[in-house]
Amino acid sequence: MQLLKQLKIGNVTLENNVMLAPMAGITDKAFRTIVKQYGVGLVYTEMISSKALFYHDEKTKLLCNIDGEARPIALQLFGSDLEAIRYAVNYASEIADIIDINMGCPAPKIVKNGDGSKLLLNLQLVGKIVETAVQVSTRPVTVKIRKGWDEKHIVAVETAKIIEQAGASAITVHGRTRNEFYTGHADWDIIKQVKQAVKIPVIGNGDIKTKEDAKKMLEETKVDGIMIGRASLGNPWLFEEIIEYLKGKEPRNISNEEKLQTILRHIDLEVEEKGEIIGIRELRKHICAYIKNKKDAAKMRDMVNQIDTKQELKDELLHFFHE
Repeated sequence: MQLLKQLKIGNVTLENNVMLAPMAGITDKAFRTIVKQYGVGLVYTEMISSKALFYHDEKTKLLCNIDGEARPIALQLFGSDLEAIRYAVNYASEIADIIDINMGCPAPKIVKNGDGSKLLLNLQLVGKIVETAVQVSTRPVTVKIRKGWDEKHIVAVETAKIIEQAGASAITVHGRTRNEFYTGHADWDIIKQVKQAVKIPVIGNGDIKTKEDAKKMLEETKVDGIMIGRASLGNPWLFEEIIEYLKGKEPRNISNEEKLQTILRHIDLEVEEKGEIIGIRELRKHICAYIKNKKDAAKMRDMVNQIDTKQELKDELLHFFHE
């Protein structure tokens, strides 16, 4: 079984089947650009509110900016209002290569409006949302789900069948319930069950932290692709490691100097996209992740959280890495 392969989602062919998960506040344009240089097959935008697009919210439109980025890119929408979904999918079709609908987000503010993983308690609406999106979209429509709402509502297999029936081109399954959020262990067996239940591509997500995990997920569940989320924060070179390892090669050692240059580029991209004040603030979580487990990381982290200018941040990082 060839583990690393091209993957066809609708009429879009991905160079490989390793993907960056959509993460709110993380997978912005700058981070996507950084990850792309390490060979990932597909990146996703942050989660975008279909309702906010419907009401022409300017901040939300900025999240849709993928100008000048290497393609393909999937734009992820969330929402449960069919009119807003129709409008947002139509809008996104003009921009992105793939439209993904989020039905897995566990965040309370998303769930309280009946969106994200709350939809796993309303499978009739799931079918309607996907049907509506597929009717309107000129791009392949995919859906991201979880194992279920809680242990009493393990609905991934049933949901996947509904999603396939409604015309979606692929499904991503995160192997936890909404109640688990990101705790405990992802259930890869439910991902395997979904893979066996549908004919469209299935992408596995949850607890892929290393190149070995990636290989194990593909071998154990027989999924068509894998999606990596939190493990890539501060670690974008993980994608290259996984891709090389799946090819049967020994991944190269990424030098500290290359890591530093990648971080400095990330800073430039973020500030270019969002301006210095917002950009530097948004970078804090990334920088803290990049330096995690390094000597004096705690001291450096405290300093990073006080810095407001690009030059000062770069100077401190140069000093930190060259120490």
